[in-house]
Amino acid sequence: MSDHLAVFGSPIAHSKSPVLHRTAYRILGLDWEYGSRDVVASDLPGTVSGLGEEWRGLSLTMPLKSAAWELADSRDAMAELTGAVNTLRFTGSGDDRTLFGYNTDVAGITRALAAVGVTEATHVHILGGGATAASALVAAAELGALSVTILARSPGKSSALTDLGHLAGLAVDIAHFDRVHNLPAPELVISTLPGGSPAPVAYPASVLATSALLDVAYDPWPSDLATRWTDAGGPVANGLSMLVHQALIQIRIFATNDPHTPLEGEDAVLAAMQASVGLDDSGQPAV
Repeated sequence: MSDHLAVFGSPIAHSKSPVLHRTAYRILGLDWEYGSRDVVASDLPGTVSGLGEEWRGLSLTMPLKSAAWELADSRDAMAELTGAVNTLRFTGSGDDRTLFGYNTDVAGITRALAAVGVTEATHVHILGGGATAASALVAAAELGALSVTILARSPGKSSALTDLGHLAGLAVDIAHFDRVHNLPAPELVISTLPGGSPAPVAYPASVLATSALLDVAYDPWPSDLATRWTDAGGPVANGLSMLVHQALIQIRIFATNDPHTPLEGEDAVLAAMQASVGLDDSGQPAV
């Protein structure tokens, strides 16, 4: 019997994870099955407990990352820091079966940015204050940021991110979207807003042309923000590239139990994954 894996979330029909994982497994010669299932947060514990021992692991997307964190028996450092789990790996069997939780979103963000030449940033803006914003905040710290401004519609609901920033060694300010004009210009903007959302901030042309953007949404693409950035000449990393890179780390986990151990022939695996969703080697839509 082949090993079973899947992505859980709600809604899930738009997910590109099945094509990414199936492509990688084919290149790696792994006889694994990867599907998708619509699961809401309240149903996650019961759904996972009902999975048989043929299940190797799960990818978790919204709105399940906090619920998956609670469900995990133990977690890696990134998951502990962010309070979000997007990967669950089953280990052991029978009464000794356990769930280990990982966060691969942070690596997905930094790797997608590196693909467009962004490897450091001193001041970062993050749009949105949800679960993905926590991963974006830690990614900013990994890029060497000294300060981060989180712009949100309801700043009071994002106050926990201030404490997370302090743990990551960052000065964090949380403000409403309409305060953007009173802030120092960022070198990097990371949007964690849902796909299809209208841009809630209007950056001046000088920012659009000189700073970088990562928009974690990828459906529809290009987003309103990405179009503005591209028209002004600024570098843009898209959410589909982030998805590819975080999926690659997930596959490392499923194959080796270690997010840091590269896969055999990993460059070829990554190239095939990118091509499967219409991206070139820099994570941009292929012409």
